[in-house]
Amino acid sequence: MTQRIDTEVAIIGGGIVGGSAALFLRRAGVPVVLLEAALCGARASGVNYGGVRRQGRGLEQMPLARRAHELWGQLPSLIGIDGEYVRSGHLKLAASDADMVLLDTYRQRTRGYGMHLQMLDRRDLARRFGWLGQDVAGGSFCPEDGHANPRLVAPAFARAAAALGADVREGARVTQADHDGTHFIVRADGLEVRARFLLNCAGAWAGRFAEHFGEAVPETSIHPLMMVTEPLPVFMDVSLGIQGGGIYARQVARGNCVIGGGRGVSTDPDYARPGRAGLGTLMANATRLLPVLRGAQVIRFWTGVEGNMPDHNPVLGPSARVPGLFHAFGLSGAGFQIGPAVGEVLSDLVLHGQSPIPIDAFCIERYAAAAHGAVARPERIREQTQESP
Repeated sequence: MTQRIDTEVAIIGGGIVGGSAALFLRRAGVPVVLLEAALCGARASGVNYGGVRRQGRGLEQMPLARRAHELWGQLPSLIGIDGEYVRSGHLKLAASDADMVLLDTYRQRTRGYGMHLQMLDRRDLARRFGWLGQDVAGGSFCPEDGHANPRLVAPAFARAAAALGADVREGARVTQADHDGTHFIVRADGLEVRARFLLNCAGAWAGRFAEHFGEAVPETSIHPLMMVTEPLPVFMDVSLGIQGGGIYARQVARGNCVIGGGRGVSTDPDYARPGRAGLGTLMANATRLLPVLRGAQVIRFWTGVEGNMPDHNPVLGPSARVPGLFHAFGLSGAGFQIGPAVGEVLSDLVLHGQSPIPIDAFCIERYAAAAHGAVARPERIREQTQESP
């Protein structure tokens, strides 16, 4: 038997983007059905490193990151938990004097976005962060960036949306999504959802839906490699990264160090695993940067499947071809911090047809075919009905 639901907004994907979009829409009273193939927040949104940083993002992402920073500050009122979110500060290290020049140039270019970046030389690092290894020339410190527990935060957005009346369906793998000229017809296992708006928030799988609607994009998958140590005496009170990438680290209140760097391996587009070749490199880089970790036990390695775009910017905004279709995917391994703001942008696009945050840099037209004329907006929002024939 197929259950049929008539709603205003259907959302494909229950990660932090889809979940936050559902939450903001429900706060505005909009009927929503959220369809998640697995468990909400269980994929990229729930298995990432957990960095909540603005530092290091491109200028085009700064308005999104600034709004997200405000939303993270409201986390308990939004989702009912603090998600172990702390504004520990984010320290981006330089391995050379040339890297220091790049960090200082970035600091100057991002003035006005409220990051208050502080340049630290080698002596500053030795004085403030004596547990660092010696192979660093200095760094840039963002005092209000931080980290959180993605396993807690990511599913909490969908739960908060459900508490406000969103129809959240887990284990509902979308097999088909079409537009009949006035409505979207979205089919999942034993379910058919009819909606006037469709939000494509399917992460690494979103490119398939975009292509189905005539907007093929070069989305690929990446598989960030991460590990966590046994609990250790607390020594690190900031989140770390390195100019140019390679390794990142943080320590939680329980003492475990969460460390990422390199890539997992995948022979299946829907699955990835840590690869033996990358594990030794990650551990060697970790102990070089953090000598205190020598001899520490690693209790788990993991990876995930994340959508990636060639320019490392998301696809965010309206379809150029289909009225009522909005895309939000390809966050390229850096979507955790901006995720809530992306969800709010989607809500604004449904409610008002525009967002106060500039998103032109993220339009799908930069990859897909040019728009075929103006995109019409569906009419006003109405109530949701449900039937089970």
